[in-house]
Amino acid sequence: MSATTTTGDDIRPQEAGGRASGSLAAAGLGVVSWLACRLPERLTFGAADAIGEAWYRLAPGRAARARSNLLRVATWLAAEGVGPASARRAADDTEALERLVRSAFRHLARYYLEVARVPAWTPAYIAERIAVETPEVVEGAFAEDRPAIFVGLHFGSVEMPAVYLAVHTDRTPVAPMETLSDPALQRYFVRTRGAMGIRIVGLREARRELVAALRRGDPVGLVADRDLTGGGMDVELFGHPASLPIGPALLAIESGAPVYAVSVRRTGVGRYAGRLEAVPVPSDGTRRERAAGFLAAEARAFERAIAVAPDQWWAVFFEIWPDLGPQARTSRGPDKVTGRSPEAVR
Repeated sequence: MSATTTTGDDIRPQEAGGRASGSLAAAGLGVVSWLACRLPERLTFGAADAIGEAWYRLAPGRAARARSNLLRVATWLAAEGVGPASARRAADDTEALERLVRSAFRHLARYYLEVARVPAWTPAYIAERIAVETPEVVEGAFAEDRPAIFVGLHFGSVEMPAVYLAVHTDRTPVAPMETLSDPALQRYFVRTRGAMGIRIVGLREARRELVAALRRGDPVGLVADRDLTGGGMDVELFGHPASLPIGPALLAIESGAPVYAVSVRRTGVGRYAGRLEAVPVPSDGTRRERAAGFLAAEARAFERAIAVAPDQWWAVFFEIWPDLGPQARTSRGPDKVTGRSPEAVR
């Protein structure tokens, strides 16, 4: 089942120098977490923003990929007439596009800060800080007697909906997580997410464990806007084919459980807005046709969530559309913003 939760996972220990650096990262993350839970919130968010700005300058290759992906999103937003004006302008304004890229780096840094601050997120904190924009849908999802599948994406605060789910159910949410190459980092994320009340399972046993969880009546959470295992299905996303994990579709078809797309975006320092949207599961057609229909509906829900704050979709730092992959960027000529070739900005 190719649907995963992530851990900030995608910036892998291998890239930072292997297993030893991963262990150091785990130890460092523990120290940062201790400090982040005790320092003034505004100070920690300011530090995260400063780190994001520095990251933007020090990672031109990552910025180039985000630039390509955000340009595609902005072009779609402009054509559809949706989303904030600042994002739509990025479709043909290089300065607006660059502001979007820089903001994306700041939001990625804030994601890591939120991972570190999770131990300080009490039920009272959650209730005070998140504004639910779809209260009727949320009430219906939690009021149902049967379990539900909650599908999220690499957007805004990934930790917040997980904590919200754990706080608002008397069942044990179950979520798959990719196994990291460094055991210390793996243990850190399993421990912190376990402290939230979430049971983490590995990708290898994910399908079996998630089906069993739904049969027990436990809710299931997945992050499914990136196909990390290569077993996904192509679906139109922002006007172009992208591969999405097929796991949520198969799980929904096999279990009959209702599915909800969930997103939580930042609206200020320590302030959030959350949305829940029901994703229909087709009842007619072959298994593949039903899966394709579900993924198309899921993609529309993802588009609606991302459109509100595209700079908070941190999947843009990774490959989403095959035609914007490394080969495509090399062949497109000079970068629209810097005037340099893709090789030069990598």
